[in-house]
Amino acid sequence: MTQNVAETKKANNGLQSNQDKLKHLLNKVPQVTIFFWIIKILCTTVGETFADFINFNLGLGLTLTTVIMGIAFFIVLFLQFRATKYIPGIYWITVVLISVFGTLVTDNLTDNMGVPLEVSTVVFSVLLGLTFLFWFLREKTLSIHSIYTRKREVFYWLTILFTFALGTAVGDLFSEQLGFGYLKTGLSVIVIIVFVFMGWKLKLDEVLAFWIVYILTRPLGASLGDYLSQPKANGALGLGTTITSIIFLAAILAIIVFLAVTKIDTNAKSETVETNKKNVLVQTIVVLCIFLVAGVGTYNWRSNNIALQSTASQTTLAGQLTDFVTIENDMLKDVNSNNFTSAKKGADNLEHQWDTSEAKLRKIDGTTWTKIDGTIDVVLSAVRSSSPNVSKSKAALSNSLSVINGANK
Repeated sequence: MTQNVAETKKANNGLQSNQDKLKHLLNKVPQVTIFFWIIKILCTTVGETFADFINFNLGLGLTLTTVIMGIAFFIVLFLQFRATKYIPGIYWITVVLISVFGTLVTDNLTDNMGVPLEVSTVVFSVLLGLTFLFWFLREKTLSIHSIYTRKREVFYWLTILFTFALGTAVGDLFSEQLGFGYLKTGLSVIVIIVFVFMGWKLKLDEVLAFWIVYILTRPLGASLGDYLSQPKANGALGLGTTITSIIFLAAILAIIVFLAVTKIDTNAKSETVETNKKNVLVQTIVVLCIFLVAGVGTYNWRSNNIALQSTASQTTLAGQLTDFVTIENDMLKDVNSNNFTSAKKGADNLEHQWDTSEAKLRKIDGTTWTKIDGTIDVVLSAVRSSSPNVSKSKAALSNSLSVINGANK
């Protein structure tokens, strides 16, 4: 009798083990290894630089770029859903495209619709929080080691999209609007990730730590991409979006091939044991409070410093835009003489001066700043095009000068 009970228990254990292995074989996402984080950061960097490459260098503009990348993303996402298991090539191409698309969603809200980055940050934070909430209520887990059902996969990719959109908004808010710059923003994110890693070592819930770092790698990758690609005049390395995109896409391809051959990220492992739910809830609330206090505190501190830089009576941009009028007039002369080499240098200077002044000017009159920013984006796209058109560049500069002069009077 005892022997039969032992044999039955052994058989049940074996059946459970086989079921667990089958679930991992059917899991639609990779195991979290060092390669996972490397390629994730590479993908987020490409999301920033490749979107800029298509928008500015190819001169397609933000709207058309968004449409093209949106179509490409949904096609690859369809293939990802059709797959019955994790396939490195399909999965990581989907991540690359969702990073580009997520970036463009935020950029469109900011540049085309005039939505403040503060609003985008709050909205995407709420949407991400609701996605996590409904995911957990429905599936009782947020672990990426358990993406083997269609519902969980839908929640997973929706979460990824919101992390990229949120990361873009937060990164742009701190690096550009608040004037911290790409390098300082990137270094700050690295410091936060180190603290999260230390927290995980000290019993911070593994799933909670994973999603915090996953969100943070977006502004980290974006800052890295901007720091590498932006002109030296902007305090960056000046590699350009073309070279930066090629370097990182080549690196992504090499790692995908490596993973496909070695299958390092498909090795079955036991799913993370869920910690006490009360403990996880407490940790989540504490982490949210820390980020909320630190984020809002830093935002208010920096905003107050920016406000002190402008006079209290300054409520319009009148008299603040003379330097930009001069730069664009010089660019217009270069375009008229078909000297695009000089015009492109002027574009670098224009972008640098505009980004440097963004925090102050936007604080004075955010609506007008957004309107001018849109015309400057068109100018940069036209002049920096791989095959710049004189008529198109002149039209862009004339329109931008008209708007700037109107605001400067």
